[in-house]
Amino acid sequence: MARGKRTVRASEIGNYLFCQRAWWYTRQGVKSRNRAELAGGAAYHDQHAAEARRVVVYQFLGILLLITAFLLLIIFLTSKTFS
Repeated sequence: MARGKRTVRASEIGNYLFCQRAWWYTRQGVKSRNRAELAGGAAYHDQHAAEARRVVVYQFLGILLLITAFLLLIIFLTSKTFS
């Protein structure tokens, strides 16, 4: 990759806007001293992501059950009508 051309990620922009000095230290390769807090934050975000995925699965299952119930109602009503 040519010098000066690199992808800037949204998280990097967020880090810069939050604390320009911390962003600069990261760019210089300086390691953070608050590793325990960073690990705790990463664990929290992992837990939150797992919960968000679970919600999406539950929503999908709910929609699937609703469609199934609707189809069963249609089958029931049409069988009553034609019998």
